[in-house]
Amino acid sequence: MATFFGEVVVAPSRAGLDEEEEAREETPEDREIRREIEKKREIQVLWSCAEESLVCSRFIVAIGRNAAAFLSSFILDSVCWEVIGVVKLWNEWCRTSSSTNVLPTDSFCLFYRLISDPTVLLCQCSCYVAEDQQFQWLEKVFGSMQKKGLQVTILSTCPVADYKTQESTLTLVSPFLKALKTKEFQEQVCCPLLEQPNIVRDLPAAVLSYCQVWDIPAVLYQCYTDVIKLDTVTIEAFKPLLSSELLKSLAKDASESTKILKKFLTASETHNNIYI
Repeated sequence: MATFFGEVVVAPSRAGLDEEEEAREETPEDREIRREIEKKREIQVLWSCAEESLVCSRFIVAIGRNAAAFLSSFILDSVCWEVIGVVKLWNEWCRTSSSTNVLPTDSFCLFYRLISDPTVLLCQCSCYVAEDQQFQWLEKVFGSMQKKGLQVTILSTCPVADYKTQESTLTLVSPFLKALKTKEFQEQVCCPLLEQPNIVRDLPAAVLSYCQVWDIPAVLYQCYTDVIKLDTVTIEAFKPLLSSELLKSLAKDASESTKILKKFLTASETHNNIYI
């Protein structure tokens, strides 16, 4: 069924372990190593603004490279938006820094504020946030915001192979959008709702679950695609959202968006060709 919490994880079993392994206790060296790893995996959210608690009416979160590139192409610019925060994290899959000067191919997590309306915040998160780091991310990001009057929009991508349907996935025309929302979200969504028994997972699911628990109106737009790299068709699959009440006032000129999109793809192709 469609759920906010991701897949059920079966608890690990210790059946079959030797008695000696069962009885082995954690040594001081083990504890020290564990503490160092936990410290290294701690997430830091660095804000450049002076406010202790950000007043936020609209928070747009783009998770994944294609979702982040959509915001860069169709919403963000250096004139109307300013960087106000960055996430530093380390895990097995990526490492981010405190730098705000990033490329589309980098792993990063940046926060922006609309200069003309400082209550509108935006997050681009192209880095992987591990399962054990997601709660930290939620607590440190949303813990810096006032939740009253807050509305959240989440953009993410997912392999089309994960989409469950009675039809063959080979017959599906991808990419396509599906929406999942909290009970507090009352506005019209821009695409069909995600059907059962489909689920969402990872950071998008964690953000939506957090909003559900805290009674925050939120909607997740998930793009199912068969391309994992930066891709024009996948990025443009989010374009129907530009007609939504939330994003239509933030959209840039179409010609400018097209130029920026081509620039992103050129940078991505150049980066990929280095490793061919």
